[in-house]
Amino acid sequence: MRRNSIPRQILWILLSSAALDAQAARDFLTADEVDQVRLTAQDPNARLTLYSTLARLRVDMLKQAIAKEKAGRSGFIHQTLEDYTKIIEAIDTVADDALKRGTIITEGISAVAEAERRLVVELKMIEESEPSDIERYKFALTTAIETTQDSLELSEQDLAERKKDVAHRDAQDRKQIQELGKLAGEKPGAKSGEKPAPTETKPARKAPTLRRKGEQPKP
Repeated sequence: MRRNSIPRQILWILLSSAALDAQAARDFLTADEVDQVRLTAQDPNARLTLYSTLARLRVDMLKQAIAKEKAGRSGFIHQTLEDYTKIIEAIDTVADDALKRGTIITEGISAVAEAERRLVVELKMIEESEPSDIERYKFALTTAIETTQDSLELSEQDLAERKKDVAHRDAQDRKQIQELGKLAGEKPGAKSGEKPAPTETKPARKAPTLRRKGEQPKP
């Protein structure tokens, strides 16, 4: 299963609000789809179902494009595959965030799992058909298939177990962020946990005097 290099805690912070989610979605959703996402801001089940529908739409677009030999179609197919993959990743983020907050998402996850079972089969059929221009988007297609398989595995997982996994990853990410913060505050070159060396102070300057060298003060 794939692992994110960026701590999931940071991703949750970035995607938790509807506004930020919509802004991130502008790269891979149409303006109308972004508006639909906003309407599901308070209902993760509705949002998961919506993303499943949008993923289905992208695969239908792929099938239509591949069915017709047309100049320049490979660019469209490549972009559609990337958009599709981002939708699947958004599904995982929404689901994990809802579980973290203790929201029941049985309905939404059921819709996701049902959709992804069919989608991964159809994507594999596209791969196996070996379109004439497949080399131009083969990597994007492989990524889309693997991402869907990983997401389906999560969708079919027991929600109670997945919630525990989410909590465990969240704790690990928080710990990692704290450790990074401590390292950032340490003096360059200092070892972890090592106390900074005491600062060397200059000897205090003696007060100026008018006496000659060796002359003792008068009693």
